[in-house]
Amino acid sequence: MAKLISSPMNFDRFFKLISYAVVFFGFFSLFVSGGVGAISTVLFVSVLIAAWFLEGSRRQISERLGTVSVFVVVPLFYIGRKYQMFGFGANVADLAAMLAQMILVLAAIKLLQRKAERDWLFLYLMAFFEVLLAAGLSISPLYLASLILYLLVTICAIVTFEIRKTSASINRNLNYKKTENKEKTFAQIPLARLPLTAISLLVLIVVFAAPLFFALPRVGGAGLGSNQKGLSNVTGFSNSVNLGEIGSLLQNDQIVMRARIDKTDEKNPGALYWRGVALDKFDNKRWSKSKKDFRESFVKLERGYFLIDYPTANAASTIQTIYLEPIDTPVLFALSRPLAIEGSLPSELYKDSEGAITFQRGDSERLSYKVNSDRSLPDASRLKSDNENYSLEANRYLQFPAKFDERIAVLAAQITEKQTNRYDKAKAVENYLQTQFGYSLEMRAGGEEPLADFLFNIREGHCEYFATAMAIMLRTQGIATRVVNGFQQGEYNETADVFVVRQKDAHSWVEVYFPRENIWVPFDPTPAAGRFDDSTASSGMLGKFNSYLVALETFWIQYFVAYDNQEQKSLMRSVKSSFVEYQAKTSVWLNEMQYRLSDWWREVRGDKGLQASARAVAFGIGYLLAAILGTITIIWLYRKIRRLDIWQRIHSWLKFKNETTIIEFYERMQKVLASKGFTRAAHQTPLEFAFALNIPEAVRITEKYNRVRFGEKNLSNLESEEIENWLDNLENKNYEDSAKN
Repeated sequence: MAKLISSPMNFDRFFKLISYAVVFFGFFSLFVSGGVGAISTVLFVSVLIAAWFLEGSRRQISERLGTVSVFVVVPLFYIGRKYQMFGFGANVADLAAMLAQMILVLAAIKLLQRKAERDWLFLYLMAFFEVLLAAGLSISPLYLASLILYLLVTICAIVTFEIRKTSASINRNLNYKKTENKEKTFAQIPLARLPLTAISLLVLIVVFAAPLFFALPRVGGAGLGSNQKGLSNVTGFSNSVNLGEIGSLLQNDQIVMRARIDKTDEKNPGALYWRGVALDKFDNKRWSKSKKDFRESFVKLERGYFLIDYPTANAASTIQTIYLEPIDTPVLFALSRPLAIEGSLPSELYKDSEGAITFQRGDSERLSYKVNSDRSLPDASRLKSDNENYSLEANRYLQFPAKFDERIAVLAAQITEKQTNRYDKAKAVENYLQTQFGYSLEMRAGGEEPLADFLFNIREGHCEYFATAMAIMLRTQGIATRVVNGFQQGEYNETADVFVVRQKDAHSWVEVYFPRENIWVPFDPTPAAGRFDDSTASSGMLGKFNSYLVALETFWIQYFVAYDNQEQKSLMRSVKSSFVEYQAKTSVWLNEMQYRLSDWWREVRGDKGLQASARAVAFGIGYLLAAILGTITIIWLYRKIRRLDIWQRIHSWLKFKNETTIIEFYERMQKVLASKGFTRAAHQTPLEFAFALNIPEAVRITEKYNRVRFGEKNLSNLESEEIENWLDNLENKNYEDSAKN
């Protein structure tokens, strides 16, 4: 029989425990979302522990003082927000932090005061607000675990609260007076059943809500706290970048974006480069855009995407989905030459003079978008034959600083003296820089001309120096170039099928212009040590574990945080594709079976000769006999198992086990009576013994025992509760004078 809470003291203890669990898991969801700091966490947990031990004591603050404190705290937080006091700023992230602190303060006040029913409801409500706020702050899958725990304890708490409230109401209506020999009746809670009931309700909610969840896409970013302060220092993607700025990102492991390749027409895609911005003007220390104010605008078409460009004749389409973290740049990263962009983006996009795609960024946005890029390039032979003159528009890609170390031009001429075309010259400079220089994250090159210092003195640096060196060296040879800042492909996570791109994957490379083909071709002069190597990623046990955590977080972002119309369509396409694939396999199997039967029938008819006909008939008879034998065997086994009465035996065993559990109450009664000096004689039946005692509770319990043991009847929940009350009466009362022999 399920363990019951049968006394007011046990009931109150359970109610207190489950209510404090609601408060804790509400706070815990806010904690895992990063909505509270270390100091707030220590203070609130301390208040929670103190309130637990103070519960029911005189040291609790009065209900009146608690109510007054609540009415004082709320205006204080409002004033602090309005006048930016107590460290509260004006942005959305600070608003979320203020709400979190206010909710925790209100909950702490209620925890420390003497509580009526409405105060417990107030605490439940504060816990709900904490969970709701955490949903807007968090992208971590840990939030899902905290949410499940919160729902479980909340369901138990609400059921317990209602039972407690109903029991109190019944006692008031009956005007029940507590006496020395009578205890206040209280509702009984099956401890084992309550969590199971909560879990069952939660499973039902998930089963019925899951279709609705995936049918209704989310909109916008991850909510109030989607901005992460650690990503606010992402530099190198603006109109001007100082030489060496990207090097500051190369030791940072924070994730910038996750990218998934959905479809590609390329047979060998090679290394991937997520293009950000391109810069064309260099003044010895800084790259910038010479046409800062130029931008071409694009509006969203009726089908929900932006048409950016048109594919070439030999287009190699690559479709990628990007999950971009909130960073302080308006750039949309993508593989080179995007044709179309789709996603939860503003109604207008822009393309600058160097092909960077930007948008009007709001406050604290996490973006999900899909890009179709054309990464096709002409054959090397066509590029080598492209010696067409540049237009006047391309002259800005041939400029170099007015104060310029002439040794750079001399070195470039020496490297390319044997080459006769732009492509081979670019490959020669690229190879020279890759093989003759070292890679280092230290920014040692300096002076008025850091590029010359890098080439002729230091001879080592990071990607920005290599890209700058190649671009300027080629310009001295009359080849149009520009520097591109973006990210390398990142670490491939096989579990989630995404490339995880971190700040340390920031990279610079060079694009060379070929006028006849009207195309920019990428070159990467950085040595192998500075280019991403996926062979060492996620190695070892710890690496694998981290890889699974990243995959879990990616799934959470994909289907919970950033699940929009785009992801909904993608999911529907995936389901439809799987169904079509299954249908195609079934059709192929049926066609194959039909073909084999037709071929067998032709052999039986003799179309392939008498010998083939005899063999086909023999095979047919063999298959028929095997089918008949198999059917007979199955029928024989079924009848054999049925004769063994296995199911009846299992049912009888379970029934006996259930009865054994149910009639334990009679054994408990005998032990209680034995402790009071009443023992049943060997000649007495249970009912004779009960009547001889002249104890009403003993008679009633024995009658229930006979009904269950010999009448094959099960006890109802109400009867179980009555038996528990009778047993309590037997334990607590003195029957020495009332018993008769």
